[in-house]
Amino acid sequence: PSRGKRAFRWRPSRVLVSKTTIRVLMDLKPLLEKNDTKILLVVLDGLGGLPVREDGKTELELANTPNLDRLAYLSACGLHIPVDIGITPGSGPGHLGLFGYEPTRYEIGRGILEALGLDMEVTERDIAIRGNFATVEYRDGIPIVVDRRAGRISTEENRRIVQKIAEKIKEIDGVEVFIKSGREHRVAIVLRFPEALPPGSDAVNDTDPQATGVAPLKAEGKNPNAQRVAEIINRLTQRIA
Repeated sequence: PSRGKRAFRWRPSRVLVSKTTIRVLMDLKPLLEKNDTKILLVVLDGLGGLPVREDGKTELELANTPNLDRLAYLSACGLHIPVDIGITPGSGPGHLGLFGYEPTRYEIGRGILEALGLDMEVTERDIAIRGNFATVEYRDGIPIVVDRRAGRISTEENRRIVQKIAEKIKEIDGVEVFIKSGREHRVAIVLRFPEALPPGSDAVNDTDPQATGVAPLKAEGKNPNAQRVAEIINRLTQRIA
């Protein structure tokens, strides 16, 4: 079987309607004060650890961290529960919670975060997708995931691959395709449909199987509108592979 093939996993998300955001900002308006100061918000995402020695200390407790120690000494520190006790959120709800939104009320996927973070234009006709390059091995013609992040390829290699994809795939069945490199294995894709999409069009599963040694999942929509999006995602995956 051939090796070194790269596949993708998708995380679709719909554009947030701006009216809800405006409403929240209006509620906070009385609390806003104009000033010339700036705040640096440092989020130690994923820093939690488990004991690694008999004395019960974690990696962080054992590490030499003079810069973090100094930063903590000079700062206001605290713990934050983005969603609720016992819930480990993804990037979408985690970021919303950090900035004061109610994650269970305002749902957002990683696709829109990745696309806007890379300065991609996103409209009401778009589905924003966060994708990862992955390495697969073909066994009897079936792609089997052997590395879910393609060995964390360099950003330069990512850009080279994305440029080739962008040159070859500009549209699928009348849906425009825009792709842009993120860091290392990450990539953002915007699917632009001819018309504004109805609510629920982003209800498509991730294609990442969350494991190696198995095939990527097929994108499937949870309703007719989402199924149309899923079909475009599957066709895009086939053309890239």
